[in-house]
Amino acid sequence: MRYSQLFGKTSKTAPKDEVAINAQLLIRGGFIDKEMSGVYSFLPLGLKVLAKIENIIREEMNKIGQEVFLPSLAPKDLWEKTGRINTVDVLFKAAPANTHSQVKNDAEYILNSTHEEIITPIAQKFNISYRDLPFAVYQIQTKFRNEPRSKSGLLRCREFRMKDLYSFDKSEEDLKKYYRIAKEAYGEVFARLGLKDLTYFVAASGGDFTSDFSHEFQVKCEAGEDTVYYDPETKEAFNKEIADKLAQKDKTYEIFKACEVGNIFPLYTKFSKAFGYEYIDEKGEKHPIYMGSYGIGPSRVMGVLVEVFHDEKGMVWPKQVAPFDVHLITLGEQHHKRAEEIIKQLESKGIDVLWDDREDVSAGQKFADCDLIGIPVRLVLSDKTLDKIEFKKRESHETKLISPEELDI
Repeated sequence: MRYSQLFGKTSKTAPKDEVAINAQLLIRGGFIDKEMSGVYSFLPLGLKVLAKIENIIREEMNKIGQEVFLPSLAPKDLWEKTGRINTVDVLFKAAPANTHSQVKNDAEYILNSTHEEIITPIAQKFNISYRDLPFAVYQIQTKFRNEPRSKSGLLRCREFRMKDLYSFDKSEEDLKKYYRIAKEAYGEVFARLGLKDLTYFVAASGGDFTSDFSHEFQVKCEAGEDTVYYDPETKEAFNKEIADKLAQKDKTYEIFKACEVGNIFPLYTKFSKAFGYEYIDEKGEKHPIYMGSYGIGPSRVMGVLVEVFHDEKGMVWPKQVAPFDVHLITLGEQHHKRAEEIIKQLESKGIDVLWDDREDVSAGQKFADCDLIGIPVRLVLSDKTLDKIEFKKRESHETKLISPEELDI
């Protein structure tokens, strides 16, 4: 990809109202564009990163569930059946035509912030025998929350990407077995994203769901809005919200800021009972379905990756989610033919290259943009390199000259 043809360019400044590092760097780097508070457009660089994050999540979720795609809009009565129409205070609602927020008929709709109200009646149509259980389905979709504190870039948005998975089991025991399976799958996701050593499995309150406790996957991060208590001896951790219940007076805890990137909830029978969803056993008797809910926020993960992987010059993307594998810089049009040969060589090996072919900016600007964008490997062709290639890794200060034959990314 020629940088001169890339839609979206770098900027020396970010919007004055953006205080979060992830928002400042992603906007300056040309990855996202701010539409309004809590709402961002993903430009080509940003979309490539988001897609790589979602593909890693998808690959792990395909091992434990089947993918679906559910609607963003829901009729109000589904949320009324579960009682959450009055308890979830971040819902976006479209009101009847006789009010100031008009739709084309008298129906009222909900913009889903989560999809238990949608997936439960769908499952009820198809899976009612004990032979159908257990099963799990997931989706990756855009969600909406009427968030009152949208001030942390991609860490807290009103419109965001979410992977939500729902499990259906015959008993509480089976639910707990799948809960452990989901936990392990989540651990693999965050390890593959480069966050293994920073991610903690944290006990938390049940929130809008039925359980007294749920669990969160929290990434240690100064920009995080959560506080985690961690016991290095037992490896147990819990959210500040339940510290009074779990904290032991004679224990010394590590206390740090963190950002939630995933959560898992045992729903038990709250939603199945609300919709009358039961299964029929071998004897023809009916029993309630036990459910679980499991979420990961891909767009939030993207923001967290920037928060934990950056330096004073810009972003430092882990290789597996970087928008390109290599950032090639040419200093002088006379090196373009050689650049094309190197790109062809790399692309034949499946290596994706962003080529800064611009001739109207200085070398210093090219290097600054390269550091800001944060692609793992920088290659430079210039009069100084002669028939060699200058090679540098983004996280390193060292450069070396190599031959085309030595080029191994």
